[in-house]
Amino acid sequence: MSRKVTANISITLDGRYNGPGGPGDLGAIVPYAITETARNQMNRIWENATTAVLGRRNAEGFLGFWPSVAVDDNADPRDRGYAKWLVDTEKVVLSTTLTEAPWERTRIVNAPAADVITELKAVGTGDILVNTSASVIKALLAADLLDRLYLIICPEIAGGGERLFEDGLPGSKWQVSHQEIGDAGEIAVVYDRVRRGEQQ
Repeated sequence: MSRKVTANISITLDGRYNGPGGPGDLGAIVPYAITETARNQMNRIWENATTAVLGRRNAEGFLGFWPSVAVDDNADPRDRGYAKWLVDTEKVVLSTTLTEAPWERTRIVNAPAADVITELKAVGTGDILVNTSASVIKALLAADLLDRLYLIICPEIAGGGERLFEDGLPGSKWQVSHQEIGDAGEIAVVYDRVRRGEQQ
């Protein structure tokens, strides 16, 4: 059985993963990242995953944060569970500039995302999780290689910034396999790709 390719990201109501100020403008996203609903979703994303795929920016940013959470007895158990998984699991970082792996159990790959994912699908077991790396997710949407999307939809309109779903993507059908609405109005939703001939 082929490995499932999954992706996790938060977007605004107008479909953006950052605001008009650029990659660091996450004002419409961050308030919803530590809610009960978001933490429950975080538990879901890694439960079947054995490989994490990251872009360079996320790999470096995550390295500065998650390892300390993994050993923090006072951290939320869901945060600790995810952090421990991320530290311990196989990681593949897509980068054209990195020469040395920033983490243990990590390899750097300078190749198109679709090629890397196709190669990963052919070996090993467990889900392949593309973890919050929009450039990688967009490339896989364009190649129709994603099987599952874990989205947090934040109840704000950013009014500018980069969109996850660009014009020109191949048409595709998805079904909801889980949804949860948070107290702040955020929605955690899990979409599974429906391919021709699959059960609806």
